[in-house]
Amino acid sequence: MDDVQRLVKRHQSIGKISTAFIYGILVSVAMNFFWTPGHIYSSGITGLAQIVTTLTERHLTFVVSTALGLFLLNVPLFVLAWRQISRNFTVYTVITVFLASLMIKMLHPVHLTTDPIICALFGGAVNGFGTGLALKNGISTGGLDILGIVIRRKTGRSIGTINIAFNSLIILAAGFLYGWPHAFYSAIGLVVNARVMDMTYTRQQLMQVMIITDRPKTVIDSIQNHIRRGITIVHDAEGAYHHDTKTILFTVISRYEMADLEEAMDEADSSAFVSVSEIYKVLGHFYEPKL
Repeated sequence: MDDVQRLVKRHQSIGKISTAFIYGILVSVAMNFFWTPGHIYSSGITGLAQIVTTLTERHLTFVVSTALGLFLLNVPLFVLAWRQISRNFTVYTVITVFLASLMIKMLHPVHLTTDPIICALFGGAVNGFGTGLALKNGISTGGLDILGIVIRRKTGRSIGTINIAFNSLIILAAGFLYGWPHAFYSAIGLVVNARVMDMTYTRQQLMQVMIITDRPKTVIDSIQNHIRRGITIVHDAEGAYHHDTKTILFTVISRYEMADLEEAMDEADSSAFVSVSEIYKVLGHFYEPKL
């Protein structure tokens, strides 16, 4: 069994490192093909690294490249992750950020276009897909992700306000450094980045599931064999058409778990009535896999 577990862990490690490499390529394409030629700033620590590069180019005798700045600005967050999250999480985050920095440095800028709108749209889309892919495969891209996890664990609240404030400062910096039209183009890029990331990474999108079945025990066992979720049972429901006795089951899952839910229902009760709807917020305990 130990050999099997080691094999599984090795396979997972290879998968995560491969994903980190793909993310590094995608963020370097976004940076060097679109953002840099179009004078567009990214979100979070990547955008801050771009600002540092621009300021050192204009006002100092040496230049801190975006690749180097990205890694150095993440170092304090690596320490925070090591202490507050987990060592395993931190190791993969360091690998991901290092590969992103390395690929940005190695992949030289190609000026496909300098049109700021095109650069904002395509840069945001490429980076959003890369970030969503990384998160979907269980690795962090560093930056504000780490701060968000720590704050959520400590307070139960999201980092939304801090994220908005941080990115607003980046947009303002874009306005001062390149002119206000570029600030608006950068804002467009941030929106596209966020939307594509949400389309790719679905684990944080929550769904309420209502199941009406006459085989509740079988359904519950099947779902909990596939997904780690609690289920609320409402007994003695009655169908209006045949007046059959039914049981109603309620649970909340992430969109990422939809395929597992469908598989569980096919195994347990393929004729059950299942209603799935998006929900805005969950209060109370909701299990999230540990990183």
